[in-house]
Amino acid sequence: MLSAGPTPHTPLEQWTFTIEGATPSPLTWSWGELLALPAETITVDIHCVTKWSKFATQWRGVSLDTLLDGVVASEARFAMAFCDGGYTTNLPLADLTGGRAWVAYEFAGAPLHAEHGGPARLLVPHLYFWKSAKWVRGLRLMAADERGFWEGYGYHDRGDPWLEQRYQGD
Repeated sequence: MLSAGPTPHTPLEQWTFTIEGATPSPLTWSWGELLALPAETITVDIHCVTKWSKFATQWRGVSLDTLLDGVVASEARFAMAFCDGGYTTNLPLADLTGGRAWVAYEFAGAPLHAEHGGPARLLVPHLYFWKSAKWVRGLRLMAADERGFWEGYGYHDRGDPWLEQRYQGD
């Protein structure tokens, strides 16, 4: 379990998820509102930049397609995930849509533990796991790409494990 800082513990009654940025007005869901949205159970392999993989992991969460449905952001091509503790990671919007990303709140049939990013983390299994940001609180939609936390320290902007995109220049 790798983290960029200490494990945050946000009470669920204070937790929200917000989509902001290149949109007419921000959209925000409380914990209860997020849980009331249609959820999916997903079984996927995950890959860490430190060269380990875990196969057939089971998650439950809300698809980013559901959360972005109806959001008018025609100039947005990228998103910055932001999290408790100040962590950020940048992603092309195309990597978050089309059934490729979720806000996950369960792992292996149980609530997601704080040490693993609970109460909710971004799940983008086709990219290295640092892109599946722990303790996610929202997305900022952007017209141009900006580097997130690890990307600012030289990690690859996209992080495709099949192309071994670990560091800038890979």
